[in-house]
Parts: sequence; C-alpha cells; structure tokens
Amino acid sequence: MTLLAFLDFASVFVFALTGALVASRAQLDIVGFAFVACLTAVGGGTVRDLLLDRHPVFWVAEPSYILLATSAAALVFFTAHRVESRMSWVIWLDSFALAVAVPAGTGAALSLGQPAVIVVLMGMATGSLGGLMRDVVCNEVPLVLKQGELYITCAMAGAIAAVGLMQIGFPQQHALLACAAVCWALRAGSIAFGWHLPVYRSRPPRS
Repeated sequence: MTLLAFLDFASVFVFALTGALVASRAQLDIVGFAFVACLTAVGGGTVRDLLLDRHPVFWVAEPSYILLATSAAALVFFTAHRVESRMSWVIWLDSFALAVAVPAGTGAALSLGQPAVIVVLMGMATGSLGGLMRDVVCNEVPLVLKQGELYITCAMAGAIAAVGLMQIGFPQQHALLACAAVCWALRAGSIAFGWHLPVYRSRPPRS
C-alpha cells in the first residue's frame, strides 16, 4: 500500500468515527449513523477529486472506502453509550483525522503536478470539508468555524510546510509526514492550550 492510499484509508476511518459520534449525539438510527459517517469520511476527498478532475472519484474507484466508513458507523452505534464525553472524543479524533486528511489531499494534488497554491488549497479542502458537512447536517457548531480555536489554519500550515519542504528538496513522503505533524501539533495545541489567532472585534465608527 502506498503512503497516499494509507492516508486516504486512515482519514476515511477516523473521520467516519467522528461522524458516527456526532450522529449519536443527534440520536439517529443506524442508517443515519452510516449516512453521516460516510458523508464525513469522503466529503472532503470527493470535493478534492472533483476540483482536480480525477476520474473516478476515489471511493467510486475503490468502494472499500465506503465499507470501511460504514463499519466505523456500526462500531460506534453499538459502543457509543460507553463513551463518557462524546464531544471530547469527536474533537480529539477530528484532530487526528485532520492530520491525515490534509497530507492526503496535498499528496493527491502534488501527484498531478498542480501549482503550489492549488496544492495548499486541496490539502485544506480535504481536511476540512467533510467535518464541515457533518456538523451542518447534524446542526452542530462547525469545528472549522468555532471561535477561539485553530482549525483551517492548521490545515493551511501543514500543506504549506509540505510544499516548502518539497521546494528545498525533501522527498514527498517526508514532506507529507511533516505536513501531518504540523497539522496535528497546531490543532492539539489549540485544543489543549487554547492557541488561537486574533479574532475580529467590531468597534464603533469614528465620528
């Protein structure tokens, strides 16, 4: 198995777990669990492949991705009641999913010879859009837009790190591993220590 295939499988499985946990918070049935898990698992990668004109889309070419996401949904359906704080699990699992999905998207764009800006954007899209779809469908505040936390910034920083390392001669595999490390370190720091960027504060107009 190639590194890119491993990253895709890993991101699908972990994102599916987060989708199923959010479905448990919404008290959906098992079909609802499977739908939300699959939407979360393949949403970002689907948008990536459509934008990059990759045919067929990765999970259409390899349906085992959908089977993996459905298995994750079934696992959570029968075990979620044992989890004390499901939202905490969602947040931390989502951070791991982000750290594998961003390099997966970045690597996919790199393999097609896309310019640096597109490579970064595809990494960001792959890492963030599945979770955004999950939260919107389940009426949760999207993690990607939650005030006071780093999220999309982590995806952007990881993708930029990969592109930068490739530019100075690092092998692609090493650059993608560094991408994953940067993404997760920033996201984990935001969750654990409250790292964040300055947010806009409205001010009254000057007379």
